[in-house]
Amino acid sequence: MREGHQGTGTGAITPDGCAVDVYRRLGVGIEPDVIEAAVPPGASLLELGCGAGRVTGPLVARGFAVTAVDESAEMLEAVRERVPGTETVRSPIESLDLARRFDVVMLASYLVHTAEHSERQALLETCRRHVRDDGCVLIQREGEGWHLDVPRERQDPSGCTVRIVSAEPVGDGVNSVLAEYVFPDLRWTQTFRSRPLSKEDFERYLGEAGLAVDTYLTDDGTWVRARPTSS
Repeated sequence: MREGHQGTGTGAITPDGCAVDVYRRLGVGIEPDVIEAAVPPGASLLELGCGAGRVTGPLVARGFAVTAVDESAEMLEAVRERVPGTETVRSPIESLDLARRFDVVMLASYLVHTAEHSERQALLETCRRHVRDDGCVLIQREGEGWHLDVPRERQDPSGCTVRIVSAEPVGDGVNSVLAEYVFPDLRWTQTFRSRPLSKEDFERYLGEAGLAVDTYLTDDGTWVRARPTSS
């Protein structure tokens, strides 16, 4: 388990505190629509941190050639069950090196907000290492005030109440976030560390990895398309 991360509830828990069974159950949101509108039809796509394949499945169904990466064997098993035949790779994102490049690299699930600067740099460098020079990187960011607007909740299409219970400072600009997932029959929690990033800081970290914002894809700025700045 990574420092400051933990999870409760039935089934396997990943090193960052995610409950695999939660992500087997949760529905998909706007992600496939955002991605499809932002990239060329039929593009090759490297999905970093694919989880249980909630987004993988719709992307494959829309004609994208997806390679799904996760460090959890249980998550990848769920991907293979959901989307048979999809290429899966078990690896930490930070050390991934497939020695090939893709039209699109996707870093979703707010992973760019990792607490450690060195880890964020490694994540972004993995994105740059695997994207074609004429390709793009799609990144999901936290919304403005995300750590201040607590508690809050939303209803997932699966029937789950997803609740951000608290975001408590633990030093150096990092918060410990408690999330709760409540289904009619079961409940899970996840505790993880997250660093809020201003737009300026986010764009600076991209630049240090050889990437630059091309456009913000959603009105709330949570989805971004970046392009390589160097070969």
